[in-house]
Amino acid sequence: MMRTGPVTGLAVHVGLLGGLSATVGLTVLGWALGGSYAVALAGLLTWGFGSASLGPADRITLARSALVGGVLAMSVAVPGPVWVIVWTATLALILDAIDGWVARRTGTDSPLGARFDMEVDAFLLLVLAVYVGRSVGGWVMLIGLMRYLYAVAGWLLPWLGGSVPYRYWRKVVAAVQGIVLVCAVSGLFPRWLVLTALGLSLALLLESFGRDVVWLAARRFPALSRLGPLAFPAEPARAWDGRPLVRTST
Repeated sequence: MMRTGPVTGLAVHVGLLGGLSATVGLTVLGWALGGSYAVALAGLLTWGFGSASLGPADRITLARSALVGGVLAMSVAVPGPVWVIVWTATLALILDAIDGWVARRTGTDSPLGARFDMEVDAFLLLVLAVYVGRSVGGWVMLIGLMRYLYAVAGWLLPWLGGSVPYRYWRKVVAAVQGIVLVCAVSGLFPRWLVLTALGLSLALLLESFGRDVVWLAARRFPALSRLGPLAFPAEPARAWDGRPLVRTST
């Protein structure tokens, strides 16, 4: 089952690129980027899941990843097919809300599936941020690069790669980034409103990542916790899906 998953995903990617090419047109660069993304994803899925099978939620995420590949392929055209990009990205965001629900309802949620979902989300934000940054300013690309900058920081400072407590706020902030970027792509809103919304979104993202850095810093350097619980709150350890790792008496 799993061995056909990446192949099926690759076929869906290529089919979507072919459909977009026939309808809105894709540049050679768009085909190259979209195709490279599809091949790389198939390889990573084969390596990551190994002999495990793709669950129903993972297959929804796989379909969503194909939409992200389509957004990537279209985004390099200048001017690009704006409304096709908007609706494709919007569908990807809607499916993002569905796959987690399906995973919980079917009891097929897993750390690997959650990681797959997160990486697809992060890459969609990167693609949209680069697209918006061409007209608004390069600073917007920080929204899409934040996840990857944090990963690089974790390689340089291993203590940043530790596990952090579950916070639903992270999901809220991630959803805000996608919605604001799609609205910015649409061109329906005044420039001042777009800039304000993007600035606030970036501030929320910095707060979210910053809180994790502060929590990990307090764990790595216990002396910092003396600054007080407001700066370094003691949060209960939780599993990847939010369940407490240790059951309490209450």
